[in-house]
Amino acid sequence: MEIKDLKANSGNVDLVFEIVEKEEPRTFEKFGKTGSVCSAKVKDETGSVKLTLWNEDIEKVKAGDKVHLQNGWCSEFKDELQISSGKFGKLDVVEAMENNTVLTNDPKMLNPETPMEDSESEDGVIDEEEVVE
Repeated sequence: MEIKDLKANSGNVDLVFEIVEKEEPRTFEKFGKTGSVCSAKVKDETGSVKLTLWNEDIEKVKAGDKVHLQNGWCSEFKDELQISSGKFGKLDVVEAMENNTVLTNDPKMLNPETPMEDSESEDGVIDEEEVVE
């Protein structure tokens, strides 16, 4: 899925995007509980959209990070599409920017010269000696 494919009031949003900018978090109180919310602008090759971050997701991401949203939610507010992890979604940082250096969780990027299928044994388990060679 890409940003251009988003539709208002739809679930199961699965996107990879870059955090362009992130606003300062705000606190709120609802039903006697305190929480935090923050807005961010995100983009992919097809466009940009607003991302709403809730509570612990706020500290997970920063500008420049590449993020994977799984099972997210797309809504519309003031004629503008926005996405969030909602109740059932999950945000994972795929590539993080740290002191102008890209840190990645993508196993294919850890050793780009060795295709992943070449470093697996016949049973599908990666052998440490094969990777370290």
